[in-house]
Amino acid sequence: MKKILAITGIRSDYDLMSNLFKKINSDDYFELNLLVCGAHLSQTYGNTVKLIEKDGFKILIKIESLIDSDSKSSRLKTTSIILQNSIDIVNQYNPDLIIYAGDREEVLIGSMLGTFLKIPTAHFFGGDFTANGLVDNQIRNAASKMSSIHFVSTEEHKKRLVSIGEPEYRIFQIGSPALDKFKIEPIKDMSIIYKNLNIQPFDSYALVIYHPLGKNDDITFKNILKSIKEKKLKAFVSYPNTDAGNKDIINIINEYKDDTDFYFYRNLDRNTFINIYRNASFQIGNSSAGIVESASVGIPVINIGVRQQGRTINENVILVEDNFNDIKNSIDIVLDKNFIDKCKTIKNIYGDANSSEKAFKLLKNLNYKDFLLKLEDPTQLEVI
Repeated sequence: MKKILAITGIRSDYDLMSNLFKKINSDDYFELNLLVCGAHLSQTYGNTVKLIEKDGFKILIKIESLIDSDSKSSRLKTTSIILQNSIDIVNQYNPDLIIYAGDREEVLIGSMLGTFLKIPTAHFFGGDFTANGLVDNQIRNAASKMSSIHFVSTEEHKKRLVSIGEPEYRIFQIGSPALDKFKIEPIKDMSIIYKNLNIQPFDSYALVIYHPLGKNDDITFKNILKSIKEKKLKAFVSYPNTDAGNKDIINIINEYKDDTDFYFYRNLDRNTFINIYRNASFQIGNSSAGIVESASVGIPVINIGVRQQGRTINENVILVEDNFNDIKNSIDIVLDKNFIDKCKTIKNIYGDANSSEKAFKLLKNLNYKDFLLKLEDPTQLEVI
């Protein structure tokens, strides 16, 4: 039996990986435990540890780590709390593999634990890139350099890892596991969802997911809501993530909380969210879901501002500035019948919704210890 420890700190990374977790957990070859921390244990962000418990996964440790102060230093302080409180327990558990996903602080924790405790590690979603100046690239690349194995979404991501000195034999291109949920989650009629949420049905609606950049977030977010109202539309609107600036967005939500044109949510169960996503007229904001996932459900996306700048996009995504007029005019574009029809036929460049199965088979067949020592000299590697 192989012991796997998975680290998750926020709803977004858990949703990306949960289908793979289920496959691992259902096979007697593996023992899966989770290290749960960060926003999962915060009431502000929906206390999403309950979803993990509902899914039936064993939790090795819960670390209440989130410094909810909305400052530049809060993420660093949160990281230090996770590290300090996980070292001894992970060392005693001594897993055969540690896995983690993305570009948030938890990937630094997982990669450092593996490096210093001499435990093989697997990083999902390495090799991605954004040209927005945020810390995501540095965090992602630092974790990749300390990781033993890489599961990447695209050939471009593989090339980027090779360019920073990771040999090809460590890199496995599987597509994005984020897409698998659209294939496996049952379809539910929206009338049931409206009834469960206790709201009046929307004739049609946008899905708003906007995360902070730390500057003018309140203005941009209000411009999104104003544009939707001016177009006489409705919307499901997500609360922001934990990045600095989130309180400015939450303050705007509080201004609009009684507006029946909007349904604001901190947390939705997976099936409810997926069916809301499937039936949206379009997605608007700056979430990576619009870049990676939306083409799998064939809806248009308005991506606002610089947060996703530099990433490879599908043809259903239009890029706009964060001012009111550009946002308002972009809604006309995504509601055009020809554009809507085009979006329904796009093949997603990020994968085929079978990535979790590919990763599962690799995890079952790889000898993790073969990847532990990083003896290769980057100057001797051929860049592809």
